[in-house]
Amino acid sequence: MSRKKIVVALSGQPNCGKSTMFNAITGSTARVGNYPGITVERMEGYCRAQNYKINIIDLPGTYSLTSYSMDEIVARDVIINEKPDVVVCMLDAVALERSLYLVVQLLELEIPVVVGLNMMDDAKRKNIHIDSKALSELLQVPVVECIARRGIGKKDLINSVIDIVENKKRENIPFYISYGSDLNPALKEMIELIEKNKFLTNKYPSRWLAIKYMEEDENILQQGKENESIHNELVHIVKRVEKHTDKTLKTYPEALVADYRYGYIQSLLKHGVISREYAFKHSFSEKIDRVLTQRFFGPLIMLLVLYLLFWLTFQLGAYPQNWMQNGFDYLGQLGNSYIGNELLRSLVVSGIINGVGAVLSFAPLILIMFAMLCYLEDLGYMARVAYMLDKIFKAFGLHGASVMPFIISGGIPGGCAVPGVMASRTLRSPKERLATVLTVPFMVCGAKATVFLMLADIFFPNNKTNVMLILTIASWCAALIAAKILRSTLIRGAPTPFIMELPAYRLPTLYGIITHTWDRVWQFVKKAGTVIFAISIVIWAFMTFPQLPQKQKVYFNKMRREVVLQSKNLSKERNHAALSKIANLEQETALKHSYGGRMGVWLERVSKYVGFPWQANIALIGGFAAKEVILSTLSTAYSLGDPDNEEAISTSQGRNSTEQSGIISSSMLGRKLLTNSAWTLPMVISFLLFVLLYTPCFVTIITIAKESSWMWALLGTFASLAFTYALCVIVYQVCSVFM
Repeated sequence: MSRKKIVVALSGQPNCGKSTMFNAITGSTARVGNYPGITVERMEGYCRAQNYKINIIDLPGTYSLTSYSMDEIVARDVIINEKPDVVVCMLDAVALERSLYLVVQLLELEIPVVVGLNMMDDAKRKNIHIDSKALSELLQVPVVECIARRGIGKKDLINSVIDIVENKKRENIPFYISYGSDLNPALKEMIELIEKNKFLTNKYPSRWLAIKYMEEDENILQQGKENESIHNELVHIVKRVEKHTDKTLKTYPEALVADYRYGYIQSLLKHGVISREYAFKHSFSEKIDRVLTQRFFGPLIMLLVLYLLFWLTFQLGAYPQNWMQNGFDYLGQLGNSYIGNELLRSLVVSGIINGVGAVLSFAPLILIMFAMLCYLEDLGYMARVAYMLDKIFKAFGLHGASVMPFIISGGIPGGCAVPGVMASRTLRSPKERLATVLTVPFMVCGAKATVFLMLADIFFPNNKTNVMLILTIASWCAALIAAKILRSTLIRGAPTPFIMELPAYRLPTLYGIITHTWDRVWQFVKKAGTVIFAISIVIWAFMTFPQLPQKQKVYFNKMRREVVLQSKNLSKERNHAALSKIANLEQETALKHSYGGRMGVWLERVSKYVGFPWQANIALIGGFAAKEVILSTLSTAYSLGDPDNEEAISTSQGRNSTEQSGIISSSMLGRKLLTNSAWTLPMVISFLLFVLLYTPCFVTIITIAKESSWMWALLGTFASLAFTYALCVIVYQVCSVFM
């Protein structure tokens, strides 16, 4: 009976005991030769186990797979060109951190790997206790404890190789390390370019190839020159990133890649792999982490950081925000004064200036918040937040790696759900990935943050920092509860281990903060100037047409004439008030007669239980397109008609008399909401909660569908809407009783 053949490449760093294990396994079958065309010794041998003949190639000792030396090129070429069934990587257990660097590079090549943890006797003598089972679970590869010079572990290594071949383990299990906000976008761009043009993809994984270009690997660059146009595009991207990282971080891409790999390894070792702290290098970053990631003080420090972020946002942003709002109010006054055509005036003032201005006036707050977030990201603190939340996420059925998609989506306000959903690709478990995809939209994205900043500033001027912090915590709680429900019902499955790279702390440069902040703020402004501008016009038309029938216009004109005829018997103030009341009533009737008004009024059958007036209903419908539209739609709706304005003034002033000093008086929308009897405190709380949790924006829904399926995207959308509505009914009814 002929034996099946398995080809194994034996790799490892110099002096790790690799050749000793090779001799222990192959014995007298070993033979010496040269690699084809290269005068470098090639050791080959074989052994028999079960029904297999296992050919073993002893690769040259190498610290990495980057082409710095002939040994590294040879080792890499054997793995890539000869395509062994499995690579066995021997590690020095005494220098585990250094040895794991090669394992990480092998895993990035998307090949089956078995790890041999050699010199375990030396490690025990030095009181270094390594949990090989934990290491295996975290890496999701077999890890075998070995003492090569005594032959211990060789049978387990061979059995692990056979097990991988027979069960095809590690297939479709991507290995992913995030290389930070400075490299990830460029890597994504390079991967898309490589895959689109099938650039060397017959030999190399596209992501690995992009990383090698980022490392300026000479061997890969030389091969890439065969397709000069694509090669030049990739080199151009690398040069662009190189210039950016030099200005912002005073470093270069290859160093960043190494930093993030070692950060990944350090994080891995902290997950119970080594019980003795000084089994790996103590860096300055790790000393700081003892405080910032400490079990009790770490979360408290995180909450304090969040509180300070919001407090500084409001304190520093108050004056520039006031200037912006005054500017848009002035533009509105100019429009009312100089635009003669009534319909055009309504479009420009109510549709465009009030709509877009309501969003753009909060640009100073967004700028300040983004600047502080960029500082925290460049500093390296955001990765620590993810590390601290790992255990909490496990308790709710999520993977620790889900933390980064949550943060990207707005776990610390200012993110976006679209890249957050896409970041869930790093999760290996399909079920944990799906649960993450469906729950990250609950986070406070930059669009929601704009709405919350406005409403907190208007209704809670003395407690707006606390309101923002409470909403942020509420978003996390809602997402985790939803995840627990999903993982306990529709998406059941066993949890998988978590590894999170902790990059070294780097003091951000001023240029870096300005650059990163401007990128985000520009996206916000560009969205307001394009998407929000277009939607504001659509919403204006939706709330303007069809116009009042001529019969009703005649009726309101008749009412005005009657007031004018009676003006001799009325004071000037009462005459003005009567005419204003008629104008407001006409505006309300016209707005309710429009398509938007009809829909908003129709939805009041349902929304009355959560306290929403019909204007709020229209705004929430607009929020399906983009959450910032909620602001512009509210501004347009209350600009076109607000019948309660006059008679609610005294009530509103009494209700907010203790808070008026904090209100920005120039905010037209703020004044109208404060003086509208529908916007009671229970209604505001219900509205904030509804905006926080109801359906994702349309682009996010499409992204969810692409990452999962339309079934899950629609199920998540309607389920979140139903859950949010039920919750807000309870909140509004309870608050109405006690407030």
